[in-house]
Amino acid sequence: MAELDSASLVSHLEQALGPEAYAAFRRSMDEQPPVSVRLNPFKTPSAPLPILNGAEKVPWSPYGYILTSRPVFTLHPNYHAGAYYVQDSSAMFTGHIFRKVLKSVMEKARGRTLRVLDLCAAPGGKTTDLAASLRQACGDGFILVANEVMRQRASVLLDNTAVWGDPAVTVCSADPKAFARLEGYFDIILADVPCSGEGMFRKDPRALEEWSPQNVELCAARQRRILADVWPALAAGGRLIYSTCTFERSENDDNLKWAAQSLGGRIEAPGDEFGVRTTECGHLLVPGEVPGEGQWCGVLVREGEARMLAEGTEALQYLHPLRCGVEKGRMKGKDFIPSADWALSIDYDRSFCPVAELDKRTALHFLHKDSIVLPDAPKGYVLVTYRNLALGFVKNLGTRCNNLHPQSRRIRMDIE
Repeated sequence: MAELDSASLVSHLEQALGPEAYAAFRRSMDEQPPVSVRLNPFKTPSAPLPILNGAEKVPWSPYGYILTSRPVFTLHPNYHAGAYYVQDSSAMFTGHIFRKVLKSVMEKARGRTLRVLDLCAAPGGKTTDLAASLRQACGDGFILVANEVMRQRASVLLDNTAVWGDPAVTVCSADPKAFARLEGYFDIILADVPCSGEGMFRKDPRALEEWSPQNVELCAARQRRILADVWPALAAGGRLIYSTCTFERSENDDNLKWAAQSLGGRIEAPGDEFGVRTTECGHLLVPGEVPGEGQWCGVLVREGEARMLAEGTEALQYLHPLRCGVEKGRMKGKDFIPSADWALSIDYDRSFCPVAELDKRTALHFLHKDSIVLPDAPKGYVLVTYRNLALGFVKNLGTRCNNLHPQSRRIRMDIE
């Protein structure tokens, strides 16, 4: 088991960061990790979110805020409605790099549908950031594939992307090598790869417990395999955004250089971005120098002339997506049962059924999957909301309601 004060790890981190950054990192380990959220620009509640009182803007995210304290998010109905996503501010930097890349890619796309892959997407923080950026830039003109090879983590990704509510997100659980069959399909690939996790030591004690020089070597080799597996799926003229949450050169700069030399590509030189530390091939966010945790990010360009390829999601069907778009519902006998995901979608049509605005206590009981009572609502399906944001459906029977909130998303805390 690694210990932060062990001579071998201290020496390793000093070499990886340099004395100045290591000193900042070491000081940060004695501080509480900050808490930050990123707002959903397509879901605005009817009243300002109280958690933003006194919050500080994240410099590199238009919708990111660093909070003054950690609230109990589970007890905030608008959190479950997808009004915001809880995400480390350093992790939001990858979204900033994505938006820069997106501008140059859009210029070459000439208005056609953009295709983007978030390769190692769970739990969904970067996916939701990409979805918001793409929708603001492209409207409906994009396909975003969020992939997670581990099925249990893919289930979390399914829930989080459904709550975010963008219908252009397709969720898969495939091995990275499966994407090689989609030769040249994606304009941008984000590979936020599994790593040795040094940047998460403060936030996640398990990362420190699992750290070893041998694990660093194993991670670096696995990352190269992931990059080689997915590289054929990147279009000529496309961009690969490679990110980790480690300080290791072997997992960061050296791997991007390896990819450029072995796979063929050009590394985009890092520029001055909000004063964030630069390395040879990318940007390094170090706790103590920035408010958040550790993150590294670099960009590789696949050179060549872009060519028109099939644009639809039909090409993705052989991957057996867990979800492709948003299902409105299903028939059970002669009855249509609306989908909980449809209620949360930004494309939901509120003319489908009546709407009942809930107070906070009733909203939390709905999210707890309790049977609630809506005496003033008509019988039948009702969309329930809190601060005008959809939470889901109930079927009002008059004396009580059948609760259609998914079991996987129910609040497990006791609700008074």
